Amino acid sequence: MQPSSPYHPPVKRSVAIAGHKTSISLEPLFWDMLRAEAEAEGIAVAALVGRIDAERIKSPTPPGLASAIRVWLVANR
Repeated sequence: MQPSSPYHPPVKRSVAIAGHKTSISLEPLFWDMLRAEAEAEGIAVAALVGRIDAERIKSPTPPGLASAIRVWLVANR
């Protein structure tokens, strides 16, 4: 089986954050990284996204959620 190209368009998925559904568009590579990190921490992807969201809204100039997830994943490698 050939690995997929990292240059794949974003994939939109719904995630519930604090009881509210939101759609997030991320490239498959970032969805894989997010899933792996959540699994390593023993938490659900939605819980990790909620934590990232809580951190991002504390910023003086909060980025969009998808951008915050990408930055968080790269910064926490």
